[in-house]
Amino acid sequence: MNFVFISPNFPENYWMFCRGLKKYGATVLAIVDCPYDSLSDQLKEYIDECYVVSSLADYDELIRAMGYFTYRYGKIDWVESNNEFWLAQDARLRRDFHITTGITIDHIADFQSKSRMKYFYEKAGIPCARWQKAESAEKAIEFANTYGYPIICKPDVGVGASNTFKLSNEADIIRCFSEPFEQDMLIEEFIPGECFTFDGITNSKKEIQFATSHHYVGSIMDSVNEQDSIGCYSLIDIPEDIMDIGTRCVQSFPTQSRFFHFEFFRLSEDRDGLGKKGTILGLEVNMRPPGGFLPDMINFANDFDIYEIWAQIMIEDHILIPPHHRHSCAFAGRRDNVSYAHTEFEISYRYRSQLKMMQRLPQALASAMGNTVSVAVFDTMEEVTEFFKYALEKKHGN
Repeated sequence: MNFVFISPNFPENYWMFCRGLKKYGATVLAIVDCPYDSLSDQLKEYIDECYVVSSLADYDELIRAMGYFTYRYGKIDWVESNNEFWLAQDARLRRDFHITTGITIDHIADFQSKSRMKYFYEKAGIPCARWQKAESAEKAIEFANTYGYPIICKPDVGVGASNTFKLSNEADIIRCFSEPFEQDMLIEEFIPGECFTFDGITNSKKEIQFATSHHYVGSIMDSVNEQDSIGCYSLIDIPEDIMDIGTRCVQSFPTQSRFFHFEFFRLSEDRDGLGKKGTILGLEVNMRPPGGFLPDMINFANDFDIYEIWAQIMIEDHILIPPHHRHSCAFAGRRDNVSYAHTEFEISYRYRSQLKMMQRLPQALASAMGNTVSVAVFDTMEEVTEFFKYALEKKHGN
């Protein structure tokens, strides 16, 4: 099998996907936008050939790279980046090189457009926040008067919580709409509740081969916009209602042979028109691995290699994961601008037997995940709760 992997050098842990592909017999062909000598030795070991382009956004260069690989190795069976930024490029290349695996170009908008996502959530019988296009301050104020403050303004197509704003009054709305938007934006009602995910991998028949769920500690939007602490943890066992609603989403969206990363809200109070406290609402969809440290957290929580599991499913279309002990893996992101009750040294000493990593992040990642991150593994949810209480506790007065 000839497998073209686009940008296996970024994120830096993606070289492990290539390792998995090589293990299961694929010819791994890489397209990168950096000098070959700058690639890690691990990545070089697990690719058969590398084609360097000046920019992955230059489609003509990608065409030439694919043409070269086709001439040299024959028909390409797979092309994939597992990266939100390049999913549309992946799909265009599949169309132009008659590759029948993976998502087609006509389905990209189904999961990259937040307004389009809502149609598929509704198709699965899952309610979503009420919304409309962000056209004017007057219409946004009218929307807020109907559904209440605060409201959320966010890009129709975007990654994470970037350019996402909570508007708490008319003044916020007027300020937000004072300059023309650079992209299509939506406004939607604010949902009071906790955010969680349903993550996993499917085969070509949309059969879930592996699934897990992560819950966030704190608000992702507040973490980005207000530079507050952030955290998340994996559940040891997936509750029945999350498994049910996640499975329905897998069937509703174009999830064949993919990582999936669904995000939901669980209402913390009754909400007219949406449901009772505890009702699950659809938030967003990503057809890629969960971001940040979550793939590594999946490995820590399950004592296996999710990169290798993905590769086996892509090549063999199935996998039988043997019974194994599941843990909860917790991630705590701390900010330099926050005064915490406990130092990183105190955290590392207190959790020395559970800690898997503690490291500083570059600024490009720190804005979303924190300046210093700690990842630890626990056997009970009580231990997880205590870990967050200790690691993210602020000094009095902060």
